[in-house]
Amino acid sequence: MEKIGWKPSALFLTDLVAVPIREVLSSFVNSGSAPVAEDDVLVITQCNTLLGKLPIESASLDVIISVLQIPDIVNEQWLEEINRVLKSSGKIVVQLSLKSSEHLSQTSLERKLLVAGFVDVMPLESKPVLVLDGSYSLTIIGKKASWSMGSSFVLKKATKALPKLMIDEESDLIDEDSLLTEEDLKKPQIPAVSDCEVGSTRKACKNCTCGRAEAEQKVQLGLTVEQINNPQSACGSCGLGDAFRCSGCPYKGLPPFKLGEKVSLTGNFLLSDI
Repeated sequence: MEKIGWKPSALFLTDLVAVPIREVLSSFVNSGSAPVAEDDVLVITQCNTLLGKLPIESASLDVIISVLQIPDIVNEQWLEEINRVLKSSGKIVVQLSLKSSEHLSQTSLERKLLVAGFVDVMPLESKPVLVLDGSYSLTIIGKKASWSMGSSFVLKKATKALPKLMIDEESDLIDEDSLLTEEDLKKPQIPAVSDCEVGSTRKACKNCTCGRAEAEQKVQLGLTVEQINNPQSACGSCGLGDAFRCSGCPYKGLPPFKLGEKVSLTGNFLLSDI
């Protein structure tokens, strides 16, 4: 019979018919929880008959240990009910007895607890442990979150201030102006040139009067000054025009002229016919 006004701080859940009280108390120590007194523990056997409902007040328990032979009991409704009766940051321990180590993977049980809202979920052992009766024991621990479902809070954005530039007044700083020499400070002298810029690589002006246009024409024709001023022909047909000139004639492309007289070019000789 329960005592009037008695409020346990720990719960031991199992689907077994009966469990010795000494094993119940030792299970809290083996799971890493603080030792509890016999009067502080509520033991519920055959919990699979409760249909996922616990006759306990909400947020009233510090720790719950669930030792089960039937893995299917650990479902969404059952974990939601355990979350309801646990206090904020309360601890949950789920120990399953499996016929095979492959029946329920450790990762899938951890995922169920995480989906149910528990935090700090981790296995108590690295892999299922073989027990005396030939079955395997798998233990997962977790904790109820310190916040409630549906709560909201403001996230404080962390701002990092820029580091202050520390200037040592006594340090030896170099004046940038002292690095300049007298030659660097002098204004560069641009050489004066005539309008025609004779000697440069630019082309002759449109109305050239300095002789640059004529020199460019001679270069384009590939003729020497002697060939322009005193044209001669070995075959005697160069002055008659392109129809009478050889394929390698230097006067190819020039208008007809008289031998011995200076070759004269028309003003539009270099202009394109198109």
